[in-house]
Amino acid sequence: MNKFYCIFLFGLVTATGFSQVPESVSDSIATEKKWTITVDLISRYLWRGQCWGGNYVAVQPSLEYAVTPKLTLGFWGTTNFKKDYFYPDGVSAYKGYQEIDIYLYYQVNDFFQIQLWDYYWPSVSRVEGVNNGYFNYGNDSCKTVDATLYFDFSEGYRFPFNATVSTLVAGNDFRYDANGENPKQNFTTYLELGYTFTFFENTKVKVLRNLEVLPVVGAVLNNKAAYYTYADYNKVSFVNLGIGAGKEVDFGNGLTMPVSLTYTHNAATKNTELFGKDFLVATVSLSY
Repeated sequence: MNKFYCIFLFGLVTATGFSQVPESVSDSIATEKKWTITVDLISRYLWRGQCWGGNYVAVQPSLEYAVTPKLTLGFWGTTNFKKDYFYPDGVSAYKGYQEIDIYLYYQVNDFFQIQLWDYYWPSVSRVEGVNNGYFNYGNDSCKTVDATLYFDFSEGYRFPFNATVSTLVAGNDFRYDANGENPKQNFTTYLELGYTFTFFENTKVKVLRNLEVLPVVGAVLNNKAAYYTYADYNKVSFVNLGIGAGKEVDFGNGLTMPVSLTYTHNAATKNTELFGKDFLVATVSLSY
């Protein structure tokens, strides 16, 4: 826990020395709205090329509170409502899952954001060797802390790209020696680059207006702790090569419904046999 608070304080102190939030955060700041509530219905849970649970629909609610115009506190969760942790073979994990995260965003300026995520991934049933304790950040825990630098030039800039630099700084992200002993924090790091293409800005067909297409390239650099399960463990692994299309439907009075369709290819050379390498994910959201 000491690492968690040290990182948090460092992020705030560093950020105050300078003068992209997700869209929901930007909108809430612009309208002086303190709370933002979002519920996503997603065809399967895919995170950085990692498929959890298989091809099952998941629900992902989130709640954000704008503490200040620059600082946002949020809660995010996901589940596919499956009660069996393992598949019938007793080996393949993550049929049923649940995740509850707490996060902080600090908006340094209009394109740079510091994020801190506390991931909590308790098993849906008792699993030998796994401790579901909420305040346990050891090598038998289901918690990790992710410090992220996020750059977003997608609005108001000539080249609308975004970039993510994400490092696990605490929790169960340990590598071991050849004998499976002497755990050491691995500081697994993930890099991602994305770009936003906007089409049909002037069309009279409302359903197509401002359609966004977003290609992305993401890679985990040092996966010796195998935190990214469906990736290479001994080399740079391009786990997230994809393209998505999205559109936001505005119902007025602060209620919006973003919809998106994303194709992702996991280009890892090993460890992708369980769920495969290619995924198509549809998402419908309600945000207020």
